[in-house]
Amino acid sequence: MSAAAALAFASAMFVLAVTPGPGILATVSRTLVFGFRPSVPFMAGLILGDLIYLLLAIYGLSFAARSLGSLFVVVKLCGGAYLVFLGIRLWLKGPEMPAEPTVAPAGSMAARFARGLITTLANPKVILFYGGFLPTFVDLAALSPGSVLVLVGIVVVVLASVLAAYGSLASRAGRLIRSEVGRRRLIRASGTIMILAGVWVAARS
Repeated sequence: MSAAAALAFASAMFVLAVTPGPGILATVSRTLVFGFRPSVPFMAGLILGDLIYLLLAIYGLSFAARSLGSLFVVVKLCGGAYLVFLGIRLWLKGPEMPAEPTVAPAGSMAARFARGLITTLANPKVILFYGGFLPTFVDLAALSPGSVLVLVGIVVVVLASVLAAYGSLASRAGRLIRSEVGRRRLIRASGTIMILAGVWVAARS
């Protein structure tokens, strides 16, 4: 893989990552409420989901993602419903805010990681990118193991940087909210964002 192809892929990857979608919306929502560090496992799950689709595309299995048919629809709907559930739970917990501007994140690190993974795996935009657009940047059949590692590195670095930037800004915004009313509104706004992300995942084809 040439340097020009790697740069083109990195640019396209950046555009995909920085464009607001379910992953970005959920990341912003979680870091607004829980803070940056508790949201890192969720971000790691998002990144792993991208890597899974990248490797499927590279090794000629992208057709499987497109041919899942009704099974993919079920996965997509379940992923969207789960995000909606998390958003509703934030709304219900809004009036019970503690003195601190953040609340303890629900679930273990593994559960938060799984939520991020499900969010990416149920995102049609990610499938379209790796299954449809990736072959226009690189010749997948001619990739060497070293080139595969380069692509993996690009995905990890770009996604981690973008998610960290969004998460850091959201976390700082959350810490600025000191009043109980402000924190309640922040929680409910975050819940609304997560509900919208869930609807987005479930509704898009």
